[in-house]
Amino acid sequence: MSMAPRTDTQSPAHVADRHDMIRVHGARVNNLQDVSIEIPKRRLTVFTGVSGSGKSSLVFHTIAAESQRLINETYSAFVQGFMPTLARPEVDVLDGLTTAIIVDQQRLGADPRSTVGTATDANAMLRILFSRLGQPHIGSPHAFAFNVPTVRASGALTVDRGADKTRAVKKTFTRTGGMCTRCEGRGAVSDIDLTQLYDDSKSIAEGAFTIPGWKSDSFWTVRVYAESGLLDPHKPIRKFTKREMQDFLYREPTKVKVEGVNLTYEGLIPKIQKSFLSKDKEALQPHIRAFVERAVTFTTCPECDGTRLSEAARSSRIDGINIADACAMQISDLAGWVRGRDEPTVAPLLTALQRTLDSFVEIGLGYLSLDRPSGTLSGGEAQRVKMIRHLGSSLTDTTYVFDEPTAGLHPHDIQRMNDLLLRLRDKGNTVLVVEHKPQTIAIADHVVDLGPGAGTAGGTVCFEGTVEGLRAGGTVTGRHLGDRTALKETVRKPTGKLPIRGATTHNLRDVDVDIPLGVLAVVTGVAGSGKSSLVHGSIPAGSGVVSVDQGAIKGSRRSNPATYTGLLEPIRKAFAKANGVKPGLFSANSEGACPHCNGAGVIYTDLAMMAGVATTCEECEGKRFEASVLDHHFGGRDISEVLAMSVAQAEEFFGDGEARTPAAHRILGRLADVGLGYLHLGQPLTTLSGGERQRLKLATHMAEKGGIYVLDEPTAGLHLADVEQLLGLLDRLVDSGKSVIVVEHHPAVMAHADWIIDLGPGAGHDGGRIVFEGTPTDLVATRSTLTGEHLAAYVGA
Repeated sequence: MSMAPRTDTQSPAHVADRHDMIRVHGARVNNLQDVSIEIPKRRLTVFTGVSGSGKSSLVFHTIAAESQRLINETYSAFVQGFMPTLARPEVDVLDGLTTAIIVDQQRLGADPRSTVGTATDANAMLRILFSRLGQPHIGSPHAFAFNVPTVRASGALTVDRGADKTRAVKKTFTRTGGMCTRCEGRGAVSDIDLTQLYDDSKSIAEGAFTIPGWKSDSFWTVRVYAESGLLDPHKPIRKFTKREMQDFLYREPTKVKVEGVNLTYEGLIPKIQKSFLSKDKEALQPHIRAFVERAVTFTTCPECDGTRLSEAARSSRIDGINIADACAMQISDLAGWVRGRDEPTVAPLLTALQRTLDSFVEIGLGYLSLDRPSGTLSGGEAQRVKMIRHLGSSLTDTTYVFDEPTAGLHPHDIQRMNDLLLRLRDKGNTVLVVEHKPQTIAIADHVVDLGPGAGTAGGTVCFEGTVEGLRAGGTVTGRHLGDRTALKETVRKPTGKLPIRGATTHNLRDVDVDIPLGVLAVVTGVAGSGKSSLVHGSIPAGSGVVSVDQGAIKGSRRSNPATYTGLLEPIRKAFAKANGVKPGLFSANSEGACPHCNGAGVIYTDLAMMAGVATTCEECEGKRFEASVLDHHFGGRDISEVLAMSVAQAEEFFGDGEARTPAAHRILGRLADVGLGYLHLGQPLTTLSGGERQRLKLATHMAEKGGIYVLDEPTAGLHLADVEQLLGLLDRLVDSGKSVIVVEHHPAVMAHADWIIDLGPGAGHDGGRIVFEGTPTDLVATRSTLTGEHLAAYVGA
């Protein structure tokens, strides 16, 4: 008797199959307003909404953060002590979570010793390969590592074996590292131009120092040198003895007494490095930034020729190639070289290295080289580098969380990224994507639209459902999903040109180009075609260029838009003048700080391996200021109330009436112009997204006198509805007499340009040439490049 096979319809539902949703109830992180939502598992869900609507708060700071916290809690307390401590997000219920793998846009470490190779496993595998097969053999994998110095030590080791068995054993320790001794693995040596620090024909007493802000009566700067007793303040610096010069420039910190006050004397070079060079250059005042750029020069290390490696590491070769040559190759070429190695003794290593290098090529980063400093990667490139280790993973039923994976991608490359996202989903994973690009929204199985506005006007779910439902739903995103910017009927005429001659930075092939001035010029091309190399690396020095790149803003939780933009300065002065007190009282980082929390507004309690607790300071109730400071008012508001305002509210407040402050109003107007009207003045910089940081930089730079603005992908992190506002801002900049050069992939910006310079035709050594120069109309008409084809499709030509 044979039994009929049982079909799926006959099988009873298993109890485990009920958990096919990620359920979020009552999420209140940042600006989320009690959000409740169910997200389907093993599907691709895209989160949309205007910038600042709460997408990252829901996806990263709630779902992904809780998943990571729960995984960390499975380890022992001992192990947790070595892991980052995470607080539980403010949410009532989080159910159905799976392991979350986060691929965000945080820049890879900008440490000078971090490269694409060290940020992935590729460099480690190459080092093992050369230590096994390289001729001559020079040592272990450490001997090929530019981060490992050579160490030698010898001495007596005392061994206790019992009451009467203590004896000394002579030990010698040697570790051969691959670090270049001259540049210490950095590849470049920095030099401080002493002529920019002081005039050596004068004495200290005569005002020899030419450093900005160093006043002759300052205890902390000039007087500590003049009255330290270590130097003769009346002797011209050029007549200092060798000993005096050593003390003047390099002396270690030493306690000295000046007029009965204990101070620390330190050599001029380390003092300058600490006070100027360790700070974010972007956050410095324009005249100080100009001084730093004049005073510090970086040159390629003459000893290792920029390879970072010792001579011994460069002497060991496999078939004529040393490890520096291998790291300098384009990754697609290196993959071919590794494929040609046939050595059974290291077969598993070659297979693993081959898989990693092929992943680079597959994800569209084959044009990079392993020795490329990781700090020079764009946000999109950094994100794709992080994706590499997940591409071949056998894990399923995990949650992948992406933050704008198409950032920095040409329309031609977006399809490749879409295929990767779909592949991850098809392996049985849940894929959550925060995204603004219509091409990626279109492939979603499920869409969640947050809004309706930004900041306090957002934080609610406006729509959940399919892409077709979103188009018909009437939300801000739905209405703008089909937006198309038309080509200009007439373009502006250039007022001049910026010549670039013989540009060879990275992959550029001796490029000669004239960038027109007085117009909106857009530089485009596929990722890796040489756009940034042309615009950031080849424009001649002294051209009066104000460059706004995507680099991270350095700042602690005490930094906020008011401190970063210099807005707090006129506000403090206005408060001080109105109340007849010192401006320093109105700084939470200075005299006006609440003494209980030191101006932080919260008290942090460290709980070792458990998440630290931040409790609102009871003394100042989170306002950060001493109670007496809050008694001083300006325009009917105290300083904490002003810092709690949004940019839009503050612009109105300082615009007219008794609180009218033109200097503050001008800065607030620039912040509103770049679409940051919803930010709060006192909001910590650490809470801003990448796109918000870049626009904050742009607002700061708009005050500068430079006539040429270079913007690197200003649409990063911008909602479709905000792109129109950005185009209006670019037009206003050009119409006010500025020249604007934009590196951009967004078709709306290309269509709106007066002049397009297209690089290509491909990436890496397949790019680096100018393939088109002309108006957007001509580019669409000829369709001679990839950009032309995509732009023609965008405008419906």
